[in-house]
Amino acid sequence: MLTRPKFKTISVSKDTFITLFLILVLVLIFMPFLATFNDLLTRLVINLRGYWFIREVIVPAEVRMVAVVLAGLGFEVAVTREYVILGNSQPFFTEIVWNCIGWQSLLFFAITAFIGLQGDRYTNFSKLKAALIGVLGTFLVNILRIVAVVLIAYLFGQFPAIIIHDYGSLLAVIGWLFFFWWFSYTFVLETKAAD
Repeated sequence: MLTRPKFKTISVSKDTFITLFLILVLVLIFMPFLATFNDLLTRLVINLRGYWFIREVIVPAEVRMVAVVLAGLGFEVAVTREYVILGNSQPFFTEIVWNCIGWQSLLFFAITAFIGLQGDRYTNFSKLKAALIGVLGTFLVNILRIVAVVLIAYLFGQFPAIIIHDYGSLLAVIGWLFFFWWFSYTFVLETKAAD
């Protein structure tokens, strides 16, 4: 007698995906006004003095990480505190400032995590695993996003790099968040056992 294999029922939180979808729709609708919103967020961070830590600690670390990835791709790379320098004979300088390292994408992740991980349906340990994967993945996406912008600026010029920096980067982060939440609800988050 043949029995059908039992498949794991995938539990997906619709609220998280609805939030992500709304963020994506709002981003696409208000793309022209996003620079103004980014400027307001920037002013808020400056007023809270949060930019000092980002500028003095995080930027130099991320510049070195971007350089490691570029060196791994075969480029001759040098770094200063906030510059990635490609090539030796005619060096190409790319400045990475504190406002471009991806703190906004961590904010998007935090908003979705607040919605996606609330309640007590899932075990605390699986929530912790999902949060760690989300933070580390968002950080990695930001490093790869910066690498892409540097390479596009180096290979194709400033205008295509600005387009990727302003629009492609945001869409990449939203895409990452969609993938991350699908992955978390499918493979990471575990429901609590019924009493």
